[in-house]
Amino acid sequence: MANIAAITALIEPMIEEMGFNLVRVKMMGGTSDPTLQVMAERPDTRQLTIEDCARISRAIDEPLEQADPIADAYRLEISSPGIDRPLTRLADFADWAGHEARITLGDKLDGRKKFKGILAGIDGETVSITDEHDKTHSMPFGMIEDAKLLLTDKLIQETQPLSTEGANVIKEEG
Repeated sequence: MANIAAITALIEPMIEEMGFNLVRVKMMGGTSDPTLQVMAERPDTRQLTIEDCARISRAIDEPLEQADPIADAYRLEISSPGIDRPLTRLADFADWAGHEARITLGDKLDGRKKFKGILAGIDGETVSITDEHDKTHSMPFGMIEDAKLLLTDKLIQETQPLSTEGANVIKEEG
């Protein structure tokens, strides 16, 4: 089992020194296809280019190899959070207020673990979300097990790609 906190402590300073923010470190794929996913973003665009992913991969690959925090062989995946991004930091809930999200708690709050609605922001360490019945639910950030933005027209409209150059060109090979 990988110690995600130790891996994060090892790579986060390197990623930040390169000018990126670390969004999430997660082991995926189980024992059949273990993958260490490192999700990062540029602070100004909240996205990464393919070149950014390659730079981060090259920068952290050797330190990870030397520290050997994962017992078995694994694949390293560097990615951008994408448009329907996970919400992993308290600031994410403030930054994306007004957008639709799904939040899953580790333990029940008000008799439930799952909440879906419009993010209403944060107050200190408390996250609020307003559901379809216009009821606002507030929860301690520490109770949140998983959260992500939901793909909506509003989110698409407010999230601009880094570049659309070449998006309308079909390249034929052969």
